[in-house]
Amino acid sequence: MATSFELSAESRDDTGKGASRRLRRTGKIPAILYGAGEAPLSLMLNHNAFMHHLENEAFYSHILSVKVNGKVVKAVLKDLQRHSHKPSVLHVDLQRISAKEKLRMHVPLHFIGEDAAVGVKKSGGVISHLMMDVEISCLPKHLPEYIEVDVSNLEINESLHLSDIQLPDGVDIVTLLHSSEHDTSIISIHPPRIGGEDEVEETAEAEPAAESSDGDDDKE
Repeated sequence: MATSFELSAESRDDTGKGASRRLRRTGKIPAILYGAGEAPLSLMLNHNAFMHHLENEAFYSHILSVKVNGKVVKAVLKDLQRHSHKPSVLHVDLQRISAKEKLRMHVPLHFIGEDAAVGVKKSGGVISHLMMDVEISCLPKHLPEYIEVDVSNLEINESLHLSDIQLPDGVDIVTLLHSSEHDTSIISIHPPRIGGEDEVEETAEAEPAAESSDGDDDKE
């Protein structure tokens, strides 16, 4: 069964920083819904329900059903403003989708075959994740939840690049559309340290969907 996400939203007329602070004190999150040639709409979301959705990686790269004013609007999570030191969200940007317009979204990379990789199993190499997500361009119907990258044939002192990713039909990597000069490495296997403890795997931290971290003030 395919994963689906539904957000219940309410429209709001009171905007600005002061209004947003008052909204947060009632357990709501100020949000904006825009795109697809329609006027932006100011919304409020339930904070606890939204935080629960964020626990699922798929939420960041899925088409969401936003229920507002008795109507269901299809949208994607485009931006997220978190509090700088509290486990809370300050503001949410949602972008309406059009079946005929391509989206630009960050989707996670799922690396498979790491334990069986030639460079690890035969040479004792250490894996370094250099990218954990990638920005893609596609129509909404082609939007993948994640992209798998098979590293089982990767040998020591070798790496895989963006151009090595086997993309689903209808999906392009944004940076490669501009120039092959941006064909960066996404994962590599290198020798372990000599004469020391086993090297801890260096994994670049990644957020599924573009996020920003800030203080109490949101964009309004």
